[in-house]
Amino acid sequence: MSFKSIIQDMKEELGSISRKGFDVKFGYGMRSRSHRVVQDSSVAVDAFKQSCWANMPPELLRDVLMRIEASEGTWPPRKNVVACAGVCRNWREIMKEIVKTPEISGKLTFPISLKQPGPRDSLLQCYIKRNRSSQTYYLYLGLNQASNDDGKFLLAARKCRRPTCTDYIISLNGDDVSKGSSTYIGKLRSNFLGTKFTIYDAQPPNGGAKVTKSRSTRLINVKQVSPRVPAGNYPVAHISYELNVLGSRGPRRMQCVMDAIPASSVEDGGVAPTQTEFLHSNLDTFPSLPFFRSKSTRSESFQSGPLSVQKDGMLVLRNKAPRWHEQLQCWCLNFNGRVTVASVKNFQLVASPENGVAGQEHENVILQFGKVGKDVFTMDYQYPISAFQAFAICLSSFDTKIACE
Repeated sequence: MSFKSIIQDMKEELGSISRKGFDVKFGYGMRSRSHRVVQDSSVAVDAFKQSCWANMPPELLRDVLMRIEASEGTWPPRKNVVACAGVCRNWREIMKEIVKTPEISGKLTFPISLKQPGPRDSLLQCYIKRNRSSQTYYLYLGLNQASNDDGKFLLAARKCRRPTCTDYIISLNGDDVSKGSSTYIGKLRSNFLGTKFTIYDAQPPNGGAKVTKSRSTRLINVKQVSPRVPAGNYPVAHISYELNVLGSRGPRRMQCVMDAIPASSVEDGGVAPTQTEFLHSNLDTFPSLPFFRSKSTRSESFQSGPLSVQKDGMLVLRNKAPRWHEQLQCWCLNFNGRVTVASVKNFQLVASPENGVAGQEHENVILQFGKVGKDVFTMDYQYPISAFQAFAICLSSFDTKIACE
């Protein structure tokens, strides 16, 4: 039996069992001439437990899932891997063990992969599409920038202008990019001049993370969800652009202080924090994952930027200095063919010498961003930053900078 037939049989079986469970629970389909039998509403019917797929021998199940994961290496076929993880709890736990993090596999599979560091030895290639009319930005995984069908949708961000700052709300849902959405995972906030930015995560990136001033709980139907983890804005990075009012200093100069990533992560054997799952309530569903979202108050204080935070032990990234090309009469960087249009927004980030990094590690590009079309940009990143962090850093390049051009 082929893997495709296994997946098809599994979907048909689950659909049949789910319909039967629904009919029994609500009294449909069990009618006779004299009476109707109705299932007691207090007794829950677990359709997954009745499925033959949920009761497969563990050794056989693991072998089948390993073969499926190994055979589906790219999107869209890789959606079968996610579908297998949604069958039942047993399938999900085994699939979570089989699927490796992007650091090891170089693949983005589950939503949590977007919060995990990228591969160590290569750049993970993505691209961003900008919608000027709606002020929305979409991140895709793929090599062809011409069509959405050739890439896997990853994240979306929407620009929200405020009197004193600008927010970029980041969501897993491209159709509902709002802070009130259950798929909200973080935001980017700028100061008035657009020279300093802070990246906020909707959940703590590590055990010692500090939350900014916000409401202490998230309420759903007037019930507190998971009081152990307060919902809020957790600052994970600060970005600053040097002032260049007269344009005498050449291209933009930027610096990123990664609050949640140690400087030692870029060294041989270094380790960066890796989130393993989204913190959620006891609603054990997949792949519909509820996220903690911030309920920031109007008095939320804005961090002034990397110049005012403690850098000791934190990874500091700086843009790679371009060189002046005499024949072309312009500033140039080697993007290895990934950037085709000159733009002030183009940049490459490397580890700063302040981290004590020397030699080849200092020259390794951790994030590069550049223009390839009117509203299409490439975004390539690698360890130790995640797709979420890389996307937020690139969003800062889109923002208007009054005193940096």
